[in-house]
Amino acid sequence: MICLFPLMIAEAHTVAFDSLTLDSGVVLSPVQIAWESYGQLDASASNAILILHAFSGDAHAAGVSPETGLPGWWDNMIGPGKAFDTDRYFVFCSNVLGGCRGTTGPSSINPATGCPWAMSFPVITVGDMVRLQKKLVDHLGIRRLLAVTGGSMGGMQALEWAVSYPDCVQAAIPIATTSRHSAQQIAFDEVGRQAIMADPDWNGGDYYGKAPPARGLAVARMVGHITYMSDDSMREKFARRLRGKQEFGFDFEVDFEVESYLRYRGRQFVDRFDANSYLYITKAMDYFDLTAGRPSLAAALEGIKARFLVLSFSSDWLYPSYQSQEIVRALRGYNADVAYCELPSNYGHDAFLVDVAEQTDLIRGFLASTWKAQP
Repeated sequence: MICLFPLMIAEAHTVAFDSLTLDSGVVLSPVQIAWESYGQLDASASNAILILHAFSGDAHAAGVSPETGLPGWWDNMIGPGKAFDTDRYFVFCSNVLGGCRGTTGPSSINPATGCPWAMSFPVITVGDMVRLQKKLVDHLGIRRLLAVTGGSMGGMQALEWAVSYPDCVQAAIPIATTSRHSAQQIAFDEVGRQAIMADPDWNGGDYYGKAPPARGLAVARMVGHITYMSDDSMREKFARRLRGKQEFGFDFEVDFEVESYLRYRGRQFVDRFDANSYLYITKAMDYFDLTAGRPSLAAALEGIKARFLVLSFSSDWLYPSYQSQEIVRALRGYNADVAYCELPSNYGHDAFLVDVAEQTDLIRGFLASTWKAQP
């Protein structure tokens, strides 16, 4: 086997801050954030790119984890010579507020009680996630990010960065995302939440140290995973193939290949994700709305100073291209520097994670021109 890129070991870090004031007015104290970095920050701290993960992601975006030996969730995009070239840029990613992989969330210990927060954890928003990331950026001595980028919920965070901290973002690359959830997107999230809360082991969120609501969380993940794929990709991967059977005769166990795959994905998810984090983060996504309190999306984006590259995928029905096009139209309404491309793909919403060849070419060129345009 020929290795095209050298092995990159992820650098994992955590940093704690005294407090974080949330959009709800609650002061969360203390608060910790987990993050990983790849590449080197240059002397002027001008080559930093913040990667923002999707709903089920975490800080381990690239390289090999020293703990698990597994590659990061966007390893095919981050590294020497890749789209986010770590020979040129300092690339870093943090776990979001409310998560369960090192950043403060419902499974963290509430210092006032000595027990996990569980459902007493305060309500959080995408804005709160970005506010904690801003604390990390300040901690690293970075005055201005070369770029912020992410797919799905990561794209929401990229938009929030550009709106909330216009002087701190030179470029934004929102991918397969939206400025606010549609009723359908909220509906799928609610089905997942109800699956978790209907599991008797959820116990009102107080399951830490006991059996977790594994069945409910697994079902939630199965529903979610269906939305990440397209009809074409599912037909190509599974069709109607039976598993271990030659003829008709069902027994309500695993009959079809697609059933086996979804159950495997559900079990795998339970091993690495917290059910309460699922509830809090999906609600934050559902309430994300750049137009809230503003007359229009154009008005929300009017104060941005970043240049934009907006990407969507032809087969993505969870975050369809029309939602990216709405963002592009709003940006072009006042002559913002924005490029847009709908990429052909059969992989559905998952395309931003797996269909990387054209993404790489577009992002590499966009970042190079952004770098040259620095003041």
